[in-house]
Amino acid sequence: MSETLLEIDGIETCYGLSQVLFGLSLKVQSGEMVALMGRNGMGKTTTIRSIMGMTPARAGKVRFAGEEVRSLPSYKIAKLGIGLVPEGRQIFPNLTVYENLVAASGNRLGNPDPWTIDKIHALFPRLAERNSNMGVTLSGGEQQMLAIGRALMTNPKLLILDEATEGLAPLIREEIWNCLSMLKGRGQSVLVIDKNVANLSKIADRHYIIERGKTVWTGTSEQLIAEPDLQHRYLGI
Repeated sequence: MSETLLEIDGIETCYGLSQVLFGLSLKVQSGEMVALMGRNGMGKTTTIRSIMGMTPARAGKVRFAGEEVRSLPSYKIAKLGIGLVPEGRQIFPNLTVYENLVAASGNRLGNPDPWTIDKIHALFPRLAERNSNMGVTLSGGEQQMLAIGRALMTNPKLLILDEATEGLAPLIREEIWNCLSMLKGRGQSVLVIDKNVANLSKIADRHYIIERGKTVWTGTSEQLIAEPDLQHRYLGI
């Protein structure tokens, strides 16, 4: 039986007096790819911020690799082995592609087959071509590749992607999905937010749908495909 890598249990998160999450729960097992879905404004990014300690939950539990992390600062949570690809990419615009990749690189957890610059270049050849370019000069798709590469260079136990393919050209989106499929085959644990049910159902093991800050459905890809009404009701598809 797989180890539970990430467990969120009944978290409640607020921005000031405005509550966004109302007892939300989810799990990610080691080696599993889990999708978090829902319409805009339902609390997906707030869930990620709560996991990472950027907007700490005021109640509930957030456990990662067996450790309670709800009260830890973001940098300590990241050091435990979570690599974040944030919404909007947030690369360093005044650093080169190479400098972005090495800025936070490390193998603190002793991965026997760590990510390196050469492996990132093999994953995204376009980054090799842009190696000396400043981040600000990259296209949106190239910035997303760089954000993924930067997160992988930390050699995380869990990779989190917030809006993995939003706003990207079709060819770039396909490249990102191929990357995620490869990472799954490599055994990388992944929590991904995206709206593309067709692609997510091909590679994700399980799915959570949230509505107004609560988990309203969870199941496998087969179950999601078999219940098209769910997509109309909660995803607006």
